[in-house]
Amino acid sequence: MEPIESQSVKKLSFKSLKRTSDLFSPTHAQLAPPDPESKKIRMNHKINLEYKGIKSTCEPQQVNSATTEASGPSNVLALPGSGDSSVSQKSGAQNALVVGPSLQSKARSDGGVTGKSTAVITASGSSERNFSTSAIMERIPSKWPRPVWRPPWKNYRVISGHLGWVRSVAFDPSNTWFCTGSADRTIKIWDVGSGRLKLTLTGHIEQVRGLAVSQRHTYMFSAGDDKQVKCWDLEQNKAIRSYHGHLSGVYCLALHPTIDLLLTGGRDSVCRVWDIRTKVQVFALSGHDNTVCSVFTRPTDPQVVTGSHDSTIKFWDLRYGKTMLTLTHHKKSVRAMALHPTEHCFASASADNIKKFNLPKGEFLHNMLSQQKTIINAMAVNEDGVMATGGDNGSLWFWDWKSGHNFQQAQTIVQPGSLDSEAGIYAICYDVSGSRLVTCEADKTIKMWKEDEDATPETHPLNYKPPKDIRRF
Repeated sequence: MEPIESQSVKKLSFKSLKRTSDLFSPTHAQLAPPDPESKKIRMNHKINLEYKGIKSTCEPQQVNSATTEASGPSNVLALPGSGDSSVSQKSGAQNALVVGPSLQSKARSDGGVTGKSTAVITASGSSERNFSTSAIMERIPSKWPRPVWRPPWKNYRVISGHLGWVRSVAFDPSNTWFCTGSADRTIKIWDVGSGRLKLTLTGHIEQVRGLAVSQRHTYMFSAGDDKQVKCWDLEQNKAIRSYHGHLSGVYCLALHPTIDLLLTGGRDSVCRVWDIRTKVQVFALSGHDNTVCSVFTRPTDPQVVTGSHDSTIKFWDLRYGKTMLTLTHHKKSVRAMALHPTEHCFASASADNIKKFNLPKGEFLHNMLSQQKTIINAMAVNEDGVMATGGDNGSLWFWDWKSGHNFQQAQTIVQPGSLDSEAGIYAICYDVSGSRLVTCEADKTIKMWKEDEDATPETHPLNYKPPKDIRRF
């Protein structure tokens, strides 16, 4: 047996390199350059495929190195050519690509190579300077819709008269009066034009959390923490019906726009559907795991949409009383929702964000572009696309509906005699015209807002920046 020859590490490394080279060099080694004619044909074909849509804005003429010197670096397009050593020339991150003689002749015969402020240069010119290809890159505009300018809203009237937190508000369809429900267990009716008190209704034994005025009858409906839902006849100014069935406080209520149905949601996690005239409970829409605190209705499916403290939004099939769809985009309680008066979409508010959804399928559209960073108790939107949201800290923010831009942030002033912590806004409602806004607050007052007529785009400029990385969930 022959002795094994000892080999050094260096020798073994060279052997391994040689074996690797023998294995992979046929595929990875630099091949010899092809003949000039075939290279020219191949390059011309590639150039025609890549740049056939680009045409020069200048007159078709022979472009030489003198033209290159005269043209500025910001409007020069250099394309790859053949037969020149400067093809491989690089300067940092910028590559100077040049055109060979064949492309020049083609450019002259085709009437020039065109583009947005571009010029074709020769190989000799590119060896002297390097041009950035950023000149031909079109700036991609933001796909986000730019908001229209809107005048800021100002507080023009403060109404005081309630003895407790004002928890709910609703407008009369004729736009002559509105009603408010309070923690003092009363419902007060106010004149829209003057702000004077017209009537006080008593009957609830706990705070009144929900109000609605019918457009089809002379009825007003109220709901409260006393588990009661009442129907008031506005011709007799007294309660004529009560709807019994809730096991706990009733937090929200809504009237169906086309059918004589009343919907109420409460702390028993159920949204109940009532026949207005017979007082019969048509459905008990059960499925939420926590308090149902917001509800709105539509004439077409989904006819009922509810938001809950379990951070979900549910669409309901009113024919069978079953859930059609559950939206789980929010991370916190959905305390307020607003249906757009004319568009098929709605917004929902939570402590984490305000989100917009499409109807009827419930596709998520986008978040609002800034966060109020407080518990949002109420929101409303008018036909002009101005959405208002009221927070627990007394902040009233105004948004552009289409773009989600927050164009105004107002802070309500606590009235004398109230604690600084009593600044929350509990209910918001636009009047029928959408030109007046009513906010119901924890300092026992009702504030009325309108657009500032003296504001102009010069005095209140639109401070808008398109979002860079908006959260899409």
